[in-house]
Amino acid sequence: MNTILNASESAPNSEDSKNGNTVQSASAQEYVPAGMRIAAAWSWRLLLVGAAIAVTFWLIAQVSTIVIPLFIAVLLAALLQPIVQFAVKIGLPRWLGMLTALTVMVSFVSLLVWLIVINFQSGFDALGVRIQFAWNDFTEWLTTSPLPFDLSDFKFSVSDAIQTIRENQNRLLSGALGFATTAGQIMAGALLVIFSLIFLLIDGKKIWFWVLGFLPAAAHAPVNEAAKAGWESVGHYVRVQILVAFVDAVGIALGAWILGVPLVIPIGISVFLASFIPFLGAITTGVLACVIALVYNGPTIALLMLAVVVLVNQIEGNVMQPLVMGNAVSVHPLGVVLAVTMGAMFAGIAGALFAVPIAACANSMVNTLASGSWRGLPDPVKIYHADKEQKRDKRAIIRELARKVKRRS
Repeated sequence: MNTILNASESAPNSEDSKNGNTVQSASAQEYVPAGMRIAAAWSWRLLLVGAAIAVTFWLIAQVSTIVIPLFIAVLLAALLQPIVQFAVKIGLPRWLGMLTALTVMVSFVSLLVWLIVINFQSGFDALGVRIQFAWNDFTEWLTTSPLPFDLSDFKFSVSDAIQTIRENQNRLLSGALGFATTAGQIMAGALLVIFSLIFLLIDGKKIWFWVLGFLPAAAHAPVNEAAKAGWESVGHYVRVQILVAFVDAVGIALGAWILGVPLVIPIGISVFLASFIPFLGAITTGVLACVIALVYNGPTIALLMLAVVVLVNQIEGNVMQPLVMGNAVSVHPLGVVLAVTMGAMFAGIAGALFAVPIAACANSMVNTLASGSWRGLPDPVKIYHADKEQKRDKRAIIRELARKVKRRS
């Protein structure tokens, strides 16, 4: 570098001696320190990389209705892939392993939803009565408090309600249409998740090598090794996240049971399902437990329930997520916290859900590429196509033998 800098500085001087000028415009860079030139070179490159990242995120946001279901399908595929591999290992067809994995997943989720519905149905009437009593007590307290309120201002008749609806029917209609559109998008996203999951479980390897084939041949081995490391990290993340969600659900449900709060099972299951959104899911559903405690058991038990929810979330945020999750996905605890925070800032709930697996996958891929463990490995795309061709030839030979046997018989 010193040689280059000296050459660049000496060139203008020689030009000055030829032309007889003391200062040339081309020699202006000799007045800029070498450190400043290096900083400028780094700066414009960093700005270019930042702009590319920003454009990538913008493009993802434009097609979020496709990207989010696809990411969910990838997480589910990482969770269910061991079931499919076990089925193939014991000699079952891959499609049967896929059906088994989907059946296990659907049965488990259906069981949880059924438990929530059954328990809520058995206590729904009592919950409605308790809410009515709590509202009556609250209004009575307002009228008898040191600063009494005149509740007559809050009363309205049915005719007033009808008139209000007529005056705001356009807003209500637009809101209903917006809700219908959102519901349609959710249904389309759910179908896309199932459709993508089926093909990822059956033809995941074929899809990957098809994508890998678009890269130059020299990049096949390193990218393939990096992708395998990233895929393993995503699988570890999903399995450890189940453990974290289970701890959250047991902690909050156990606290509700000790305090005598009803509907313990629906509370625990709701916390378990929502805990797959790191940091935010458990505390959001914990509010449900606090509301139920307030309605059934009064403000004192509700405050104690709130303390239980905060304690469980502190254990998740300061122990489970950073330490257990960080060790499982080989990401520093601070990286886990920052990834979830930044994901929530940029993409809301979806960003918080995908932040840790994306960070874990990127970390594993970068480490694998930097280690150089892929050097000297053969081209995986060529090996895949060669194996595929060999299997096709074997099937052709078997079919031909079957035809010959059939003709002789």
